[in-house]
Amino acid sequence: MEKITLISACKNNERQAQKELYDNYCSYILGICMRYLKKRDEAEDAMIQSFFRIMNNINSYSGKGSFEGWMRRIAINECLMAIRKKKMLLIDIDNAKQLEYNDLSIEQVLEYQELLEVLDELPIGYRTVFNLYVIEGYKHREIAEKLEISINTSKSQLILARKRLAEIIIKKKQCIQYRS
Repeated sequence: MEKITLISACKNNERQAQKELYDNYCSYILGICMRYLKKRDEAEDAMIQSFFRIMNNINSYSGKGSFEGWMRRIAINECLMAIRKKKMLLIDIDNAKQLEYNDLSIEQVLEYQELLEVLDELPIGYRTVFNLYVIEGYKHREIAEKLEISINTSKSQLILARKRLAEIIIKKKQCIQYRS
């Protein structure tokens, strides 16, 4: 079914269209959720909640702008709510675009999984700010508002995330060289 027709059918609460929308975009939304939530079951829960919100709010999608972008914002907000709800976002300054598996080659899937593994090694605060800034393209002001932190906290979390990522990558390269 064509995307515009599919969206229209979903707005009319047609179950088959809702299932098709889910089937078409579940891996896309899960990929977004996996970047924010470390555990797969938490990411899957956020994906399900995202689709619940998408279906309940689909009438608010005006057709202006990307439908995928509209869904992505819902998924990101759902992940951020899950992080806040579990009080996983503990930011301590003192210590301190989308792929679907179906469309990827085996090499790209492995690279994507390696990226997720490296991001998983970051503390939740670093990972969240890194995802929002680098991958999603939010500005520090927007991140600060979404996470209820200061702009300077957002900036320092990004700096520290990049520093930690560099350390992790260097360490992984050294381990690989040592094994060779």
